[in-house]
Amino acid sequence: MLMHNPPHPGEIIKELCLVPLGITVTDAAKGLGVSRKTLSSIINGKAGISPEMAIRLSIAFNTSSESWINQQSQYDLWQAELHRDELHVTQLVAA
Repeated sequence: MLMHNPPHPGEIIKELCLVPLGITVTDAAKGLGVSRKTLSSIINGKAGISPEMAIRLSIAFNTSSESWINQQSQYDLWQAELHRDELHVTQLVAA
């Protein structure tokens, strides 16, 4: 079952991880071992959570990597479903 309009995982990182802890994007990027540009792209919804980033986030915030991947999958699927009518697909049935 699809979540209704799920937030981009970057929004979750910002609102539930960085803001409550008072951590800047620069400090979080250093802690995650990535560039500030990489983390900023995720937080601003310009890039998604890769499996490697999911592991980094799970270590840094004591969460599961699966939760980050699931959030990204839900977001991606919701975005794709918004364009379902633009796909030119014919339903295939047994002859």
